Amino acid sequence: MIKVAVAGAAGRMGQTVCRAVETAPDMELTGRADPALGTAVRDVLDGADVMVDFTQPGSAAGNAREAVGGGVHVVIGTTGFDPDDLSDLRGGPANVFIAPNFAIGAVLMMQFAVQAARHMARAEIIELHHDRKLDAPSGTAARTAQLMRPSLAGDVPIHSVRLPGLVAHHEVILGDVGQTLTIRHDSTERESFMPGVLMAVRRVATLTDSPVVGLEHLLDTVG
Repeated sequence: MIKVAVAGAAGRMGQTVCRAVETAPDMELTGRADPALGTAVRDVLDGADVMVDFTQPGSAAGNAREAVGGGVHVVIGTTGFDPDDLSDLRGGPANVFIAPNFAIGAVLMMQFAVQAARHMARAEIIELHHDRKLDAPSGTAARTAQLMRPSLAGDVPIHSVRLPGLVAHHEVILGDVGQTLTIRHDSTERESFMPGVLMAVRRVATLTDSPVVGLEHLLDTVG
C-alpha cells in the first residue's frame, strides 16, 4: 500500500487527486496539506511514502525540498516555476518527478508535435485555460515549444487565453508552403489528469535518476 499525502489539498486539482487516491486499491491517503485547512506540509510527511504537490509556483520547490529532506518521494504537478531550481535534490534521499501535464493525451500531443516539427517550417501554440490559472504560458505549452524548437528555424510563439468555462486546452499549429497541420488536445474534466498522477505515484520510487521532468519518461516504460 502506497501512503500518499497531498499538498494543495483544498484546491480543485488537490481535491481531485485526493478522491483518486482514496479510490485507488493500492493507495492510502494519509494527509492533506493546505493553508485553507490549517495544515502545513511538514504536518503530513510523517508516515507518507509520496507527496503529490498541486500548490502554487512560489511554494512548490520549497515543499519538494521539505519532503525529500524527510525521505518522502515527490510528484509535482504545479507549474510556473523552473524545474532546474530543484537540481540540488539530485542524488537526494528521495526522488522527485515533475510533469507540466498528467493527461496521457496531452503527452501524446507533445510527442506528435515534436515529430511534426521536423518536417514543417514554422509553428505557433495556443493554450487556453480557466481564468484562475496563475501562470501564463502554461507549463505544457512552454515545454512543447522547448521540445519543438531545435527542429524549427525560428521561435515558437505561444498565445495564452484565460476564460471561465475552460479547463485545459492546447493547440499546436504548424505551417509550411501551401499547408497547415493542427494538433490539439482538450481536457474537459480534471479527472483526465488522474491516470497520469497515479502512474507517477506508483513509479516515482523506482526512478534511477531524479529529478525527472515529463510524463513521457514513464509512458516509455509501460509495456
